Amino acid sequence: MHHDPQKNIQFTLSFEGNDSDRNLIDYYDVAQALTGFQRSIALTTHLVLNSEIITQAPSLKGAKIYAFPAEQGSWKSTAVISFIGMGIYNVATLENNSPLGHIVYSLYDYVVSESLGVHVDYNKSLGQLYEEAKKYNIKVKPVTQSQADSLLEKCSTAIGEMHRPIYKNKTAESANIYCTLPDRPKLQINTKLTLESYDFLFETRITEVPEQFFGRVSNYNSNTYKGRVFIPEFGRPVVFELNQHARNQKSISLITSSLSANAVNDYADSNSSIKISAFRNTSRSGHLKSLIIITVG
Repeated sequence: MHHDPQKNIQFTLSFEGNDSDRNLIDYYDVAQALTGFQRSIALTTHLVLNSEIITQAPSLKGAKIYAFPAEQGSWKSTAVISFIGMGIYNVATLENNSPLGHIVYSLYDYVVSESLGVHVDYNKSLGQLYEEAKKYNIKVKPVTQSQADSLLEKCSTAIGEMHRPIYKNKTAESANIYCTLPDRPKLQINTKLTLESYDFLFETRITEVPEQFFGRVSNYNSNTYKGRVFIPEFGRPVVFELNQHARNQKSISLITSSLSANAVNDYADSNSSIKISAFRNTSRSGHLKSLIIITVG
């Protein structure tokens, strides 16, 4: 590697429990886990650098991902992102308080955490970092929440594979993901990988009876009919999708009016809040994953 690895972004996947505590792990399981790990990092990095979502990790442009040898002490592997070929992405941008490194870390944290049911405030975590990047003359186009949510969907299978040593042959009980930036303390992704997080990712149960909710729309994609609505009783934005019968002009008009009012924090506007009837999508443990909206009124 041409650059000092200590001046590049590092992500570490660390398995714990069962055989992994004795530095042993099922070979095939961990090979699949590391492939998912590399893929999710590559897709995230590409979106930050190129403002585009790819589906194949080898299509990554503007960076290379290297691997350190696996370490003892549980079982861990570190991926190193080295930015290449662009003046604004060289090591000089990765000094103390590296804004570019923080953007990659924050977006990756958003993708992994939201996939596994832990809410991350997107605007708070990434909005300030893009402002800081401007001070360093790092001209990266901000990733929108809609793009981040699309990335989340593209990475879901990869994140599932990262669980493989935990759910398949069970040579590990859990895993943590850490990020190391130049001259900065080690940062931890908000979500731990466990059997429960794997179940959340892949097992969905739909309630039999729809419920009514009031909320404010914070994000909406007209191509997918998906978005997010902040519901006070949950204290967080919840992913929603309009079912076929709700994809009409009236429903979409109410949703976009709420989105417009909330985009400028005009909560006094009568259009800022909407009433919806929706089914809950939950994990096996009952954790709310998303809402399927059947009416907007």
